Amino acid sequence: MLDERKKKILKEIVDEYIDTAEPVSSAAIVEKYESNISSATVRNDMAELEKLGYLEKTHISSGRVPSAKGYRLYVDELLKYDNISLEEIKYIQEKLENKANGIEELTKIATTTLSEITHYTTVSIGPKASQQLIEEIKFVLLGSRMLMGIIVTDTGLVKETIIKFDEDIEEEQVETLNYFFNNKLKGEPIEKIDTSLEKYIIRELKYSINIIRPIIEQMKKLIEEEKIYLEGANKSFELPEFKSLELAKNFVNILDTKELMRDILNTGFAEDIQIYIGDENENKELKDFSIVTFKHSVGDKELGTIGIIGPKRMNYSKVISVMKYISKKLDDNFKEDNK
Repeated sequence: MLDERKKKILKEIVDEYIDTAEPVSSAAIVEKYESNISSATVRNDMAELEKLGYLEKTHISSGRVPSAKGYRLYVDELLKYDNISLEEIKYIQEKLENKANGIEELTKIATTTLSEITHYTTVSIGPKASQQLIEEIKFVLLGSRMLMGIIVTDTGLVKETIIKFDEDIEEEQVETLNYFFNNKLKGEPIEKIDTSLEKYIIRELKYSINIIRPIIEQMKKLIEEEKIYLEGANKSFELPEFKSLELAKNFVNILDTKELMRDILNTGFAEDIQIYIGDENENKELKDFSIVTFKHSVGDKELGTIGIIGPKRMNYSKVISVMKYISKKLDDNFKEDNK
């Protein structure tokens, strides 16, 4: 257990390192410290913090930098989450009060806004379609052998796809499909669109399998599809850490790996901001990075996840303060739209 002085020194070191990206000396801490404290005391405390694993030396003659353990204590106990300006609050309000066409678009706007304010790379994923209820299904005839299929869920998620056929389909058949699908599926979980439904429709409507099967197959693909939005990747390459070619290449590989990005965004619990620092990330490819995510949800409905990926030397205070405010505004917007 660290005493208050050591905690304060650790906080000063982390704050200074986040600001400068340079190892922090005892002289720099003495200069910043508000009370009378000797350089020898600071040096001794820094040596003790290093011994306990909260600080590291980059080389023998350097000052210290925070370790992952040091960042963890900093995030858990030393931060205040009020690092957001009035201008930033107004900017978020302006962006998120624009009327978005569905929850996916709103999530995308929030992702862009978070990147613009924090200057880090942000990623997001919309709500899992399989966990939502069907509000409406609509088929629109685009040609003699082509339909547009649209699914609207209870969270406002809108998914659409083009369905092609090997035989002609009539307007009357489309009207019947609209009636049948909505009568059968409205209010049901979206995952009910499956093979058993295909067999049931073929039996009940006596439509050709060449009409029903493409509809079910394409709509199942639509359900399983998870769009990942990425913003501000170029911002990360302006950070000192990315002067390392190995780190930069690793970062690009991470952003290009959809499965990894999906895993990052699908961890954690609803309504909690989750912070993973260095080796706390399960995937070894993320050991040099920190991940901060939050799930946007109302009640038991998950509406998507937004996250930031950046170096361990991240401005956690700014990131979490902005995330908390964006999360609040998203909740307010959703509740307002569903009054």
